Amino acid sequence: MSLPQGFALPLHRSLTEPVLMGGAPRAVAILNGTLAAAIGLGLQLWVAGIVFWIVGHGVAVFAAKRDPKFLEVILRHVRQPRVFQC
Repeated sequence: MSLPQGFALPLHRSLTEPVLMGGAPRAVAILNGTLAAAIGLGLQLWVAGIVFWIVGHGVAVFAAKRDPKFLEVILRHVRQPRVFQC
C-alpha cells in the first residue's frame, strides 16, 4: 500500500537525534568544561583540571551511549517524592 501523493515528507536525522558535544549531552559537556576550567584556572591546579575534565567527559560519554537522555532521567528521579520510604 502506498501513500497518496503529498502525504509523505522527509524527516531529517537532526530532528530525532539528541544534541551531543563530543559524545556527551550538551549541558553536561558545558558544565563539565566550566568546572574543569574553574579548577584549572581559578585554583591554578592545571593537572587536576585536565584530569577532572577527562574523567568527567568519559563518564558522560559512557552514560550517553547507554541512554542519551540520562541527565533528564536523573533530574526526574531526584524531583520525585519518596513514597515508599521506611
